[in-house]
Amino acid sequence: MENVVVLIIGVGPAGLATAACLSQLSFPYVIVERESCSVSLWRNHAYDRLKLHLAKEFWKNYSRMNVLVVGSGNSGMEIAYDLAAHGAYTSIIIRSPIHVMTKELIRLGMTLAPRLPLNLVDNLLVMEANLIFGDLLMHGIRRPKMGPMILKSETGRSVVIDVGTVGLIKKGIIKVQGSISKIMGDIVEFQCSNKISFDAILFAIGYKSTTNIWLKNGENMLNGNGLPIKEYLNHWKGGNGLYCAGLGRRGLAGIVADAKNSANDIKSVIDAMSS
Repeated sequence: MENVVVLIIGVGPAGLATAACLSQLSFPYVIVERESCSVSLWRNHAYDRLKLHLAKEFWKNYSRMNVLVVGSGNSGMEIAYDLAAHGAYTSIIIRSPIHVMTKELIRLGMTLAPRLPLNLVDNLLVMEANLIFGDLLMHGIRRPKMGPMILKSETGRSVVIDVGTVGLIKKGIIKVQGSISKIMGDIVEFQCSNKISFDAILFAIGYKSTTNIWLKNGENMLNGNGLPIKEYLNHWKGGNGLYCAGLGRRGLAGIVADAKNSANDIKSVIDAMSS
């Protein structure tokens, strides 16, 4: 059995970022992947219109079918748009408050954030979004009390980048539904007591980490859902030489930060042992 100093599990974005950071420090590592390629999720399980959010799998013929999308993050909103664009009678569950922005507004916010207070940047972004989209409350879309940049910084929740979904909602092409009370076969009962029959229900409500299935003795770092126990900023380091990159749910920027922190800490620990 070969002895290695650093073992990276997974050749996804987080694994590749960590490998790159270790390479910059001229530190050796071994990286393993169960699939036959790197970034297999994006290469093999995403369709052509991928915006770094969507999983494949469901692109069957849903034309003229009554379809419900559960989840109003970027994935859910994009899936709803594509379903409606391909002729499905589409409804979407929007239960939690969300910030809807354009790519241009996000780019503006990222440009201004290092130079101005975040609350000032947020006020500007929300004002511009209201001018672009109008009052979305009447269409079932509520904005969070916390501004988009502060919300991302403090909770990790991302804004929804509109790809045309809001326009279809405002036209009534995509129907917004409230919270689900129960699902009985193809009948969905909502908390408002309405009951609607759907031909298909698509869930876009995130994922659960499978790390705990194969990682043993990692309880000091991960909770029962396979996510870090420690709060953000300190979440990436566990005991017994364990590190995690990307599990802080802070997107690509969070992956980069985790990879840099992990690589630097590994090098400092090994250097201290060698001195």
